[in-house]
Amino acid sequence: MQIYFVRHGKTEWNLASRFQGGHGNSPLLPQSLQDIKKLGEYLKGTHFRAFYASPLRRAFDTAQGINEIVNNRLPVNVDERLREFNLGKLEGMNFDEAAKKYPVIIDNFWNHPDLYDPTEIDGETYESVLKRGKDFIAEKVKQFPKDDDKILVVSHGAYLCALMNSLIGIPLADLRKHGGLSNTSLTVLETNDNGESFHKVLWNETSFLGRELSETDSL
Repeated sequence: MQIYFVRHGKTEWNLASRFQGGHGNSPLLPQSLQDIKKLGEYLKGTHFRAFYASPLRRAFDTAQGINEIVNNRLPVNVDERLREFNLGKLEGMNFDEAAKKYPVIIDNFWNHPDLYDPTEIDGETYESVLKRGKDFIAEKVKQFPKDDDKILVVSHGAYLCALMNSLIGIPLADLRKHGGLSNTSLTVLETNDNGESFHKVLWNETSFLGRELSETDSL
């Protein structure tokens, strides 16, 4: 099967370099609505078995926008396991402000996932995020076992970066070493052994947007 992973469109808080996390719900920017349509056009003709989205509005609206263009008459299924990291006290904070207040926590979150301890900020660990993410993946692999089965999953930058790198065999300490994911980007992973292993088909693809990305497109 193939899983089409999409990071949600860019939001006001992405533009302002603020942590959104699992409870922030900043709205999508007008530009994002156009980007979502472009991704929908890029995916037109792909036969999906199901659509899934995080319960957060920015992810659900992205999935719904893609779905309307692809026009395959499938509902967008909301799954709590696709929610972004709970970042606790960091949610709503500017990146620079957070780095000054919690320098070790922020450094470990971005650069050393194996050392990240979010106890002080009442946040969620990488291990917790990976457990719920892999629970979701294992369930869908069983549900859609055929080689030509395809599903689309819309979630969040930190969550998807951790989950997808882990699925292709990257160890916890190195999950962030390949950089982040752009808003409205597409990554496709494939498994041919019932989820025992995954390999990359596409990674952080954004060529369909037809524009030069800015630094805040990857925050």
